[in-house]
Amino acid sequence: MSALLADDRAAAQAELGFVLGDEFLTDRAKWLWQYRLDQLARDPSAFGWLVKLVVADGIVVGYAGFHGPPDENGMVEIGYTVDPPFRRQGFAKAIVAALLERAAAQPDVRTVRATISPTNEASLATIAGFGFVANGEQWDDEDGLELIFDRPSR
Repeated sequence: MSALLADDRAAAQAELGFVLGDEFLTDRAKWLWQYRLDQLARDPSAFGWLVKLVVADGIVVGYAGFHGPPDENGMVEIGYTVDPPFRRQGFAKAIVAALLERAAAQPDVRTVRATISPTNEASLATIAGFGFVANGEQWDDEDGLELIFDRPSR
């Protein structure tokens, strides 16, 4: 993440062993890398919950993870991004399925949350069919208005 923040894609790729698409160097991605590094500095135990590469057939198609470990109520929030050249090929649904499987395997996770902009039709369609139920809305300083969707982890 530090290499990506420094616009050093070559160093990041060398460390990871994968070629990374442009989505990893957007302003939004850089904000995320800094946020996650700060989060890890505050709570190193969050490491296993945070962002991971999404690899299909040896190609990085995006990144995904949780916003952190389960909170005091056993809730985790999912997050995912598919690199534009790989969108509309089923990767986002596969990512959501994998995140739900990971959450279900953790005994301290009871609820999985997704927060999505009401204008993000692709993400709204992605979570459809996974049992998420609308549970209100919130204002996010980075992303604006978000709809909140929850589902049991198991």
